[in-house]
Amino acid sequence: MRPPRTALVPVGEIFALRHAVLRPGLPAGAAVFPEDAAPGTFHVAAYDEEGAVRGCVTFVPEPLPGTGEEAYRFRGMASDPAVRGLGYGVAVLRAGLAEAAARGAALVWCNGRTAARGFYERHGFEARGEEFAIEGIGPHAVFTIKLPSSAGASGAGGASGASGSVGGPP
Repeated sequence: MRPPRTALVPVGEIFALRHAVLRPGLPAGAAVFPEDAAPGTFHVAAYDEEGAVRGCVTFVPEPLPGTGEEAYRFRGMASDPAVRGLGYGVAVLRAGLAEAAARGAALVWCNGRTAARGFYERHGFEARGEEFAIEGIGPHAVFTIKLPSSAGASGAGGASGASGSVGGPP
């Protein structure tokens, strides 16, 4: 199976999946992030062969807490439960990391669920600090990854690598 096609999209393109997977049973407003429209924020979608959004993630320029290091934070990563394990989450993560690197980021971080620790570590992330709980969501840790120097990055085209093409929706 080839990797899912990915694209940089407006938040409206991924909002339904984000809400359904990450905030089920809550009002739609619970899935709105204050940073969704902030300068530098970008959203990535992964599509199935019929053009349905099956994976999503949001990247926000935000310093690593406690260090002040310039970084991108990603949040709202979700994949449709019907296709979980088929590479949609990996596709949006890889495309997002490539886009962050193309934008000059050297570090990316997230508050990741500790249940997903193995996923993050398989993709080069390291846990930092102690586990903490996010009320109503559960135990988390801060995961970080250093990105390759952007000196060799080829701009937005670098986001097309292993995760399919980055462009408009189907």
